[in-house]
Amino acid sequence: MHYPEPISKLIDSFMKLPGIGPKTAARLAFFVLSMKEDTVLDFAKALVNAKRNLSYCTVCGHITDQDPCYICEDARRDRSVICVVQDPKDVIAMEKMKDYTGLYHVLHGAISPMDGIGPEDINIPDLLKRLQDETVEEIILATNPNIEGEATAMYISRLLKPSGIKITRIAHGLPVGGDLEYADEVTLSKALEGRREV
Repeated sequence: MHYPEPISKLIDSFMKLPGIGPKTAARLAFFVLSMKEDTVLDFAKALVNAKRNLSYCTVCGHITDQDPCYICEDARRDRSVICVVQDPKDVIAMEKMKDYTGLYHVLHGAISPMDGIGPEDINIPDLLKRLQDETVEEIILATNPNIEGEATAMYISRLLKPSGIKITRIAHGLPVGGDLEYADEVTLSKALEGRREV
């Protein structure tokens, strides 16, 4: 179907977002047309402001509007522990829990030879620079429990072993409230592996 150029460009713009196909993009574009003009302007300003005013913390790599970010700036944080995550979204998930009081290091990806992503393509060199500071006693590897996340955790673990810093990996297994019968084999295997005495 042929749309007028302005809406066609809007549909194309929405399709650049992850998980948005042609039908969803068209639905979003037509929804925007039905919105009040000031609401659309606010939406456009929010997009531009986010792009212009956010950057990555030069210390940990988390998304921020100040540098260093509010977590790295916080003197109450435990500077002896760094939790290594793949994405800024993972930092936000960990912070929602309110139990972790250490620092973070965001890799911005995971090692994936199939996609041509090696250790030098993610934020590992900056992690190594941070570890020259003697205060770090533990690295928590909190990469995703998939092939890429596991490969990344294993690589970092092997790289840091000689340093004498304690390296831990977050546990994987059954979620609270989950049913055993619906768990996949990998999840069950990890849950069994990570069992502890009660």
